[in-house]
Amino acid sequence: MTLRLSGVTVRVPLGAARVVHAVTAADLEVPTGTVHGLIGESGSGKSMLGATITGLLPAGAEVRGSVTLELGDRTWSAWELRRARGRTVALVPQSAMTWFTPVRRLGPQLAEAIRHLGTGHDPVELFTRVGLETDGLQRYPLEVSGGMAQRAAVAFALAGDPALIIADEPTSALDAPRAAAILELLSEFAQDGGRVLLITHDLTALRESGVCADISVMYASRIVETGDAAQVLTAPLHPYTRDLLAALPENGLNPLPYQTPELVNLPDDFTYGEP
Repeated sequence: MTLRLSGVTVRVPLGAARVVHAVTAADLEVPTGTVHGLIGESGSGKSMLGATITGLLPAGAEVRGSVTLELGDRTWSAWELRRARGRTVALVPQSAMTWFTPVRRLGPQLAEAIRHLGTGHDPVELFTRVGLETDGLQRYPLEVSGGMAQRAAVAFALAGDPALIIADEPTSALDAPRAAAILELLSEFAQDGGRVLLITHDLTALRESGVCADISVMYASRIVETGDAAQVLTAPLHPYTRDLLAALPENGLNPLPYQTPELVNLPDDFTYGEP
C-alpha cells in the first residue's frame, strides 16, 4: 500500500516560447506507515510535485508520467486522487493562517468541512487530537498564533480520514518547539497507518525530529538523491546534498557554491555545477 510516482514530468507554458520546467522525470514512493521527506531549496520544484498529487497545478500545466496510490486491493489513479482531495488525500498547507476564511471562526469552518466530507467527526474531537484547546474553535484565524494555525490545519486535514497527507512546508516560520510538535503530529498519523509526503527546507527540524524513514532531495526540478533518512542527512551521495547540508547554520553558514538556476526554459540535460 504505497504512493508511487513514476517518471512524473510537469511543464507549465507561460507563452512567448517560455516554459517552466517544474518537475522532471521524478520517481518517488511513500509506503504505508511512513513519512517521506522531500527537501531542497525554494524554487526547486518541491511544491509543484506535491501539487501534482493533489491536483492543484496551475491551469494549462502539462503532466506526463504516473501517480498512483495503492489502498488495499485497489489502485487509485491521479484523476481519482484529484477527485478525492480532502478525503483520500489531504493537504496541510504552508502559511495556514492565510488558508482559512478570515471572517469566519475556526469552529464553523471545520464543522462545514466535516459535513461536506460526511465523516461525522466532532470539531472538538479533532482539535483535542491535535493538541489544541477547544476554545480555539471560537476564534478567528487572525486571533491564533502561527503554531496554533498549523495545528488547526492538521485538524482540517484529518477531518476527511485521509490515507495520505501532503504537508507543504508545515513548519515554515515556526520556532523549534512548535515545528517539532507539528512534525510529531504528522508522525503519529503515519504510525496509525497513514502516509505523509513532507515537503520542507527546514533540514535542522527534519534531522532533529527523526520523523522521516526516507528522504528525497530535489534540485532544479529533478530528484537527485533518494535514500534512508539517516544516510542522506549524514553521508549523502550527491554533491548538491553535501553542499546543502554544509550550508546549514550549525555547520558554519557555508554558502552554496552554485547559483540555483531558473526553471524557465531549463535545458533537459542541466546538471548541478553548471554555470
